[in-house]
Amino acid sequence: QVQLVESGGGSVQAGGSLTLACAASGYTGSNYCMAWFRQDPGKEREGVTTIYSDGGNTYYADSVKGRFTISLDRAKNRLTLEMKSLKPEDSAMYYCALRTYAHSISWCVPLVRTMYNYWGQGTQVTVSS
Repeated sequence: QVQLVESGGGSVQAGGSLTLACAASGYTGSNYCMAWFRQDPGKEREGVTTIYSDGGNTYYADSVKGRFTISLDRAKNRLTLEMKSLKPEDSAMYYCALRTYAHSISWCVPLVRTMYNYWGQGTQVTVSS
């Protein structure tokens, strides 16, 4: 069965950096999308960024463009999110997500919850001002 396990969350001051990781297992297909979403209590889950399985095609929400970098290590089945210049509004639970059987980056967007069929349990990021 597919499992996604996030790590790397924590507390940081505004302007600081954090790197999240997602270890994936149980899926053997070669064409897929992996993404990061985030959610504050009482709010909708928001798409942050996604990457196609070729590792070279990415998409970022405007709110994180230029500050966050997504990367994929296919050999290790590991997704990473490097976050810099963090702001208090970046505080949320961050979730790793997988969409299987995708044929290009266009299958990875829009970054909405219903496009992805496997989810991790989340890792908390808190940014203080």
